[in-house]
Amino acid sequence: RPRPRAVAELDVDVLVVATVARALAFATPLLWAALGEVIAERSGVVNLGVEGMMALGAVTGFAVAFTTGDVWWGLAAAGLAGMLGSALHAFVAITLRADAYVSGLSLTMLGLGLSALIGRAWVGRPLPDPMRTVDVPWLRELPLLGPMLFQGQYVLTYAALLAAVVAWVLLFHTRGGLVLRSVGENPTAVDAAGLHVRPVRYAAVLIGGLLAGIGGGYLSLAYRPSWGEGMVNGLGWIALALAIFAMWHPLR
Repeated sequence: RPRPRAVAELDVDVLVVATVARALAFATPLLWAALGEVIAERSGVVNLGVEGMMALGAVTGFAVAFTTGDVWWGLAAAGLAGMLGSALHAFVAITLRADAYVSGLSLTMLGLGLSALIGRAWVGRPLPDPMRTVDVPWLRELPLLGPMLFQGQYVLTYAALLAAVVAWVLLFHTRGGLVLRSVGENPTAVDAAGLHVRPVRYAAVLIGGLLAGIGGGYLSLAYRPSWGEGMVNGLGWIALALAIFAMWHPLR
């Protein structure tokens, strides 16, 4: 016997709301990592170590948050861990002029192996005080859009969306962004203009590592507040593909 039309429409609305809300939560680490890769590659440095940096960020963030009881200290540690990993890649690829593809792949293997080694003591331990979801006042009352976008989301989800806009403004509407893009497109011209190419590339790669580490930290501090080997599970490679498909444009 067919269900009443009103009930069927209600079921569809609930399904759409749940799907979009869940997609936003799952897409958050991808957006953080992809933004970092966009910035790094805009400077002319390819970093295939996103997966490793996210893994380092996830295990470090969880360990610090579990030890200190403060999830925000854990998030800061996650970003720092990703930045340290990217610093190693920057030294090898920029200073030593080694192959950036080989260096990035090595960073992925190093990050995955090191995170598994460090995280052995934390496997199976739930985070006592994980990151909480938030509701946006007033906007949560909107029909359909309210529960879809403004209820039960994490602060890092909204911060990632804001970061995409900020990255777009900085890359395409500031002098620093022009210099960064010029370094990636024509470093010889930048050098002839009296600007230093290497520091700009270092800064871009370090920022990329910071954002990838935050993406990894989100996994272990919010999305699944625990640590387990294989937690990143290929998300770094998906983020890398997203940066390419977006043609290195933050808003896309």
